Amino acid sequence: MKKHIYIYSPSSAVRDKAAFKRGVKRLQALGHEVEVDEAALAKYQRFAGDDATRLAAIDRAAASGADVALIARGGYGLTRILPAINYRAVAKAIDKGTRFVGLSDFTAFQMALLAKTGAVTWAGPAVGEDFGTPDTPDDIMEACFDDLITGQGEGSGWTLPKTSAFDKSFQVKDAVLWGGNLAVLASLVGTPYLPAIKGGILFVEDVAEHPYRVERFMTQLLHAGVLASQKAIIFGQFSNYKLVPGYDSGFNMAAVVARLQSQVKARILTGLPFGHVATKVLLPVGLKTTLAVEGRDAFVLWGHLHAGGDGLHGHHHHP
Repeated sequence: MKKHIYIYSPSSAVRDKAAFKRGVKRLQALGHEVEVDEAALAKYQRFAGDDATRLAAIDRAAASGADVALIARGGYGLTRILPAINYRAVAKAIDKGTRFVGLSDFTAFQMALLAKTGAVTWAGPAVGEDFGTPDTPDDIMEACFDDLITGQGEGSGWTLPKTSAFDKSFQVKDAVLWGGNLAVLASLVGTPYLPAIKGGILFVEDVAEHPYRVERFMTQLLHAGVLASQKAIIFGQFSNYKLVPGYDSGFNMAAVVARLQSQVKARILTGLPFGHVATKVLLPVGLKTTLAVEGRDAFVLWGHLHAGGDGLHGHHHHP
């Protein structure tokens, strides 16, 4: 099914041009019409063009009429321009059917848009890192992306780590799914750009952050009262960090999660296939979803939940 994909760079400059070009070619090979923003490869300092250039790129993405607006890469740059983004134009584009997809620094855009307009975006791949890998792109990521653009996606499932199986199955129904990159989320606390979600399902991921830094970010959200108003907290992938042998002495991610669980009422789940990793599902940010857990099987469901059924039917990918 041929779709129109608009690629733009709202954050850091594209460093790996070869990966970017591979990503564009792969999306074209999947049969899509790919439109690359005029400033997608712009560079100013470490950014994809100065602030005005990147704001204009967001405007063009919103005006493109594309099925999907996909970021070239993450990095850093959106936090600087949050006050100047035309959120109404983006929300209007979303109403007309454009799906804004991205991760990492894009979390700032997603949270601000949700806070200002309530519009739903998608946590998902970037062009370079995901479609432009030297190897073939991850099957699950591609299948989830395909589901998104064909309108088939109804949920995502994953297997919880052995250590975190729940004795009783449970569901959290009709809760807003929100979150993204943890460092970015923490940086928005106390600003008008962090949405005040009550009774939500918060998901977090990060890269190259030691467990003590992850704990510090989560503690910031805890002390700010953000965690107390959530029904569930889902840890995605925390990749690419090193523990210090003989010094960390058991202070690892599991210890961070265990301590956090003792401080919050919300159920904490781990192992969500999302983050700075190849295998990533796509998640609707700002949409009401149902979280269902049966033993080690966890599902986040947003599709057409079947009345009377358990809601676990439909399209979901189980890594």
